[in-house]
Amino acid sequence: MEVKNIITYKVEDSAKRIDDILNASNDNFKDNKTIPNRETLTFSNGFYVGVTAIFIDIVDSSNMTDEHKRPVLAKIYRSFISECVAIMNSSIMCKEININGDCVWGIFDTRTKTDIDTALNIAAKLSSLIMILNYKLNKKGYEQIQCGIGIDDGRALMIKAGYSGSGINDVVWMGDVVNSACHLSNKAGRDGRKKTVIGGNIYCNLSEKNKSFFTQFYDYSENSYLYEANIIDIEMDEWYEKNCK
Repeated sequence: MEVKNIITYKVEDSAKRIDDILNASNDNFKDNKTIPNRETLTFSNGFYVGVTAIFIDIVDSSNMTDEHKRPVLAKIYRSFISECVAIMNSSIMCKEININGDCVWGIFDTRTKTDIDTALNIAAKLSSLIMILNYKLNKKGYEQIQCGIGIDDGRALMIKAGYSGSGINDVVWMGDVVNSACHLSNKAGRDGRKKTVIGGNIYCNLSEKNKSFFTQFYDYSENSYLYEANIIDIEMDEWYEKNCK
């Protein structure tokens, strides 16, 4: 059994830590062309980097509790999360993967327009994965799921956050690109929207072929034009046709 290392909390130490963080030099936050290794992060520095964020979550997951008991829900969630992580992790461009409840999201190091198209391929694989998962859920008599995928591109601030000296810390990604991709995934697959929704930054950098898959729509809540599509991975779709019929 793991024994937790208890560290007594002292308000004086807490006040000093806050001062150390707030008084750190702004010059410690550097622009970086690529996503640096985690090991380069400290509790006093940070890096601005250009990234692509991909979010996928389950639509109306709160309603699933009415259909299934918890062990079944656990198996559905585990299957979904496991294979979303596997797809994202298969890309050399993927530098971070996070799991928040029924949402899996990744940060991708996209330096060129070709990289943006490659990131879109990851989203296509995620979409095809849900088709395969739903086939298997249906065979077990379980409720099928619907998912929304959101993608955006932009600058993010990468920092290390936690409690210095405790061993409890994580990389935190701050910036509009992360928030935007999250909001886009919450629009996708809902209210008549298609399964994948992307922002203008992504759309402008896609190849002409990939642009042709998307339809533009105006989102009043975002006060901007967004783009939607039902994209799939061809190889996974062929596997589905052979094995899931």
